[in-house]
Amino acid sequence: MIASHLLAYFFTELNHDQAQKIDKYLYHMRLSEETLQEVSQRFGKEMEKGLGADTNPTAAVKMLPTFVRSTPDGTEDGDFLALDLGGTNFRVLRVKVSDNGLQKVEMENQIYAIPEELMRGSGVQLFDHIAECLANFMEKLKIKDKKLPLGFTFSFPCHQTKLDESILVTWTKGFKCSSVEGKDVVSLLRKSIKKRGDFDIDIVAVVNDTVGTMMTCGYDDHNCEVGLIVGTGTNACYMEEMRHIDLVEGDEGRMCINMEWGAFGDDGVLNDIRTEFDREIDMGSLNPGKQLFEKMISGMYMGELVRLILVKMAKEGLLFGGKLTPDLLTTGHFETRFVSAIEKEKEGLQKAHEILTKLGLEPSHEDCIATHRICQIVSTRSANLCGATLAAVLRRIKENKGVDRLRSTVGVDGSVYKKHPHFARRLHKTVRKLLPDCEIRFVRSEDGSGKGAAMVTAVAYRLAAQHKARQKILEALKLSHEQLLEVKQRMKIEMEKGLGKETHAEATVKMLPTYVCSTPDGTEKGDFLALDLGGTNFRVLLVRVRNGMRRGVEMHNKIYSIPVEIMQGTGEELFDHIVHCISDFLEYMGMKGVSLPLGFTFSFPCQQNNLDEGILLKWTKGFKATGCEGEDVVNLLKEAIHRREEFDLDVVAVVNDTVGTMMTCGYEDPYCEVGLIVGTGSNACYMEEMRNVELVEGEEGRMCVNMEWGAFGDNGCLDDIRTEFDLAVDELSLNPGKQRFEKMISGMYLGEIVRNILMDFTKRGLLFRGRISERLKTRGIFETKFLSQIESDCLALLQVRSILQHLGLESTCDDSIIVKEVCTVVARRAAQLCGAGMAAVVDKIRENRGLDFLKVTVGVDGTLYKLHPHFSTVMHETVKQLSPKCEVTFLQSEDGSGKGAALITAVACRIREAGQR
Repeated sequence: MIASHLLAYFFTELNHDQAQKIDKYLYHMRLSEETLQEVSQRFGKEMEKGLGADTNPTAAVKMLPTFVRSTPDGTEDGDFLALDLGGTNFRVLRVKVSDNGLQKVEMENQIYAIPEELMRGSGVQLFDHIAECLANFMEKLKIKDKKLPLGFTFSFPCHQTKLDESILVTWTKGFKCSSVEGKDVVSLLRKSIKKRGDFDIDIVAVVNDTVGTMMTCGYDDHNCEVGLIVGTGTNACYMEEMRHIDLVEGDEGRMCINMEWGAFGDDGVLNDIRTEFDREIDMGSLNPGKQLFEKMISGMYMGELVRLILVKMAKEGLLFGGKLTPDLLTTGHFETRFVSAIEKEKEGLQKAHEILTKLGLEPSHEDCIATHRICQIVSTRSANLCGATLAAVLRRIKENKGVDRLRSTVGVDGSVYKKHPHFARRLHKTVRKLLPDCEIRFVRSEDGSGKGAAMVTAVAYRLAAQHKARQKILEALKLSHEQLLEVKQRMKIEMEKGLGKETHAEATVKMLPTYVCSTPDGTEKGDFLALDLGGTNFRVLLVRVRNGMRRGVEMHNKIYSIPVEIMQGTGEELFDHIVHCISDFLEYMGMKGVSLPLGFTFSFPCQQNNLDEGILLKWTKGFKATGCEGEDVVNLLKEAIHRREEFDLDVVAVVNDTVGTMMTCGYEDPYCEVGLIVGTGSNACYMEEMRNVELVEGEEGRMCVNMEWGAFGDNGCLDDIRTEFDLAVDELSLNPGKQRFEKMISGMYLGEIVRNILMDFTKRGLLFRGRISERLKTRGIFETKFLSQIESDCLALLQVRSILQHLGLESTCDDSIIVKEVCTVVARRAAQLCGAGMAAVVDKIRENRGLDFLKVTVGVDGTLYKLHPHFSTVMHETVKQLSPKCEVTFLQSEDGSGKGAALITAVACRIREAGQR
């Protein structure tokens, strides 16, 4: 017993000593973790170079765009053909993809040989042969009468310009067909098929086998965004953000990049870790100085590296008793599959003995152990280097996505990865070591070059069909120039109705007289109070207006809240509360007992019979105070002041916030005669000739008309441009059938329109893989501010992603692009409709005055106008196109409802004083 233990111990020690000797000898091939980190960093820099327009021409790692913009989402469906040409054989496949809740793929294929003489003949002969085989295959399956989409895997270096266009750069792998290099291989194949005339196919995509690998795995695992091949050769591809790909137009979304990473190091960046054996292999290869990284890793060279090490050690008398054989000295005689065999757990040493014996050697036990260790060092270095570059790719994806932890999947193919007993495990371990903060899955691909090509085609087909379906739905929201002109004409007609005495009662656009008859002329001066009531907050302001040299406006204000019980109590309680707030403010300003002229911004529907008289028609915005509707709000305010018996105020004007906006801008710009608000709601006002305002006596001068244009269309005149989504939003609103124009353009509703479109797309399976989250079903959950954020998003759609996440939606990059497009279409239509309304207004002013050309300024306020990145631009363009005879300037107003009310009061006081004089 003891003897056998001693023997075993002796052998272990011997093995250990022998292994240590080899470790010392091959010290340069054993890479530390620091070295691997360094290689990974260098590769990251090389990727950058390949992606940059200026650096690409000299970059070793070419980073070729593939025009594959999306990975499978599992809803692909249909019947596809695939061609796979990458060596002396080529295959034709038929791939059926079905999605009926159970994703499944059925395949049939046939292998055809390419005779030696065709590989060296003319290009025409080669493609005629391929077309012949394709015809034969379709004949056999009885599908010659169908026009099927086809994906073409063409595994040679190509320069791709479109998904279905690929220019061959150079032949490799023994092919030398004349007049193909520099030509598009798809055109050549199409020509050969057309010449036959017995079948027709739709060549959709040319694919590199690495991309095929990623796509095949992507069908089963939607997180798959990297493809890796480690076989005879090595390469990788991954999904890169379009904004980083200088060689292709466009910034949105992603595209698969075929890295061609075998050439890493061709510019010398790996010289410090290449060994004498790597240099020797390179010198004896068909392409010296090229594909240096591949020569350190891939199956084509691994066995040869081991052979060169064995030869050198034998020459130095360290192995085989210094004896060499002709077999061992022959290039290529130590095959890579021998490396796999020797490294097997149990029979490895025995295999080593067999293999070395076949090479004519008489190996000792120590020789076998040494050979085993050499194989181990060579294949481990290969796996480690591969892991280092792969880690750089994954790190880049992680940074692109801006996440703390990346969860991603790598699809892998190739004989070394699949057949070597330890390669895969070592590769995974290296990636984990270099990227501890990522969860990476590795999935073995089955038939990337055949099924993968069909998958790329299936995805391209799905995207095209979905795009078409979405465009058809969005078409209804895109308005032509003619339609916008029509909207402008109708607005003009509705304005006339609202102004006319006979037609006013049934008019939807009410065109209310405001009794504001003049805009500021700059001579206004004095101290004025302003009240601003239009929501749950209430403001009191002191506005000091100066003229002459020190012309300007100085403001002080204080905000008070209005409790719900007061909003919904009695009118007396509400107005007593308001007067209490005014009293507090005067004390705060140290002005108790002063009597000042006051302007009252009261943003509720009123009928004005005078500048200082406004009859409340109906409460909105959650107010329900009793005893106010049908009453004059100025009287209610005056009564409350009297009840308090503390101060007296001169209420000069009741103002609507739109008019306030016009007046505020009018103080800065004498041409300002129009006010516009596009915020939560929307409205406009403008200076109309008194002779046209039939509801008010008098023909002289002008008066500002508060249009209340939100109700445009309530009589059905816009029904032809309202979509199913507008109807849905209107039906579920608080006031169905009312304010239809406002519901198409204002902030309160745009998010809701977008939400309805997204729901519709999802139900049709055109978005979010057909899965609707509970939150998306909630009314009002898609806020209008999201539209502004999404459209100002240049951050690789990261904003869109986080908003969709907040809505409980798992979104892909494609989904984000679609959501952004929907937001753009909805906001653009809103801005155009608003512009059409505005064009009607400025044209009316021009025609009123009998001018060929009008120069006018519009004062604008509102969150949508101010915060949305494109709304104002689109609106301005629309006005310009629809009213070419007007030069319209838009001026943003600051605080129309506060400062505006004071300015109206100031103008009224100026006119009153002039009258008294």
